[in-house]
Amino acid sequence: MTLDICVPFWGDPAIFRLTIDSVRAQTDPNWRLTIIDDGYPGDEIEAYVATLGDSRIEYRRNETNVGITENFRRAVDAARGSHVVVLGSDDLLLPDYVSHVRSIVAAHPEVDVIQPQVVVIDAEGRPARTLVDTVKLRLLTPRRPTTLHGENMAKSLLRGNWLYWPSLALRVESVRAVGFRDGLPIILDLALLVDIAMRDGTLRYTGVTCFAYRRHAGSLSQSALRDGSRFIDERRFYRECADAAAARGWHKAARAARWRLMSRLHALSVLPAMIKEGSADARRAACELTFGR
Repeated sequence: MTLDICVPFWGDPAIFRLTIDSVRAQTDPNWRLTIIDDGYPGDEIEAYVATLGDSRIEYRRNETNVGITENFRRAVDAARGSHVVVLGSDDLLLPDYVSHVRSIVAAHPEVDVIQPQVVVIDAEGRPARTLVDTVKLRLLTPRRPTTLHGENMAKSLLRGNWLYWPSLALRVESVRAVGFRDGLPIILDLALLVDIAMRDGTLRYTGVTCFAYRRHAGSLSQSALRDGSRFIDERRFYRECADAAAARGWHKAARAARWRLMSRLHALSVLPAMIKEGSADARRAACELTFGR
């Protein structure tokens, strides 16, 4: 099995070169890297890939900027094997990532989503831990390797999204069958994963640290907090999930979606910053997500 690693690129070329280098530094050579450049200005990455002379790396450039959702679709479409990683252009694979994922696929071939443990780094590459990451690790992440299926997977994610999207290895067939939703650019990852769960999908948490996730204030998700779009999207998404779970008779998952506890707590935690720096719409959306139905 060759692991497909596909990167929807838009960002700092200097940091992305580190991402590419982390893929090439894998102890297991059975990987294939496809870069989908969404029209980022300049040709620095294309030129860098050309200097590497590595036949496992393919560079593609969109004729026009298609945006995050469509570029994610193109990343999945580029996969040729059974599993794909939609890697962030600022994240890092630790040296044993590919080896570990391939071992999990061999041991659990039925699994749709594989989540290893991650370390969180800041914009400079130093170890970091925000309140969000602390809550994920201490309150939401399983204490030991485990497999979640169907309603249990949906309930776990709707209670609070403890996964780190760029670190996931996904079964290509399952992702293509579900697809990315339109209109949810900031939580399109969570929406896809819950939709997989709703199709009786399976998630395997491995507990093995082999990925470095970069968190910084300049990310799209952080910008969406300031303008309020993330809060609006989240509230609508959770209400739709509650209805869908109830229709399936998944009462625990429906309750988790209605309560959306961690989503509310996250909105509450950033509310002071919204009051100080956010727009009026952002403040209103944060309050509605925190206290509304």
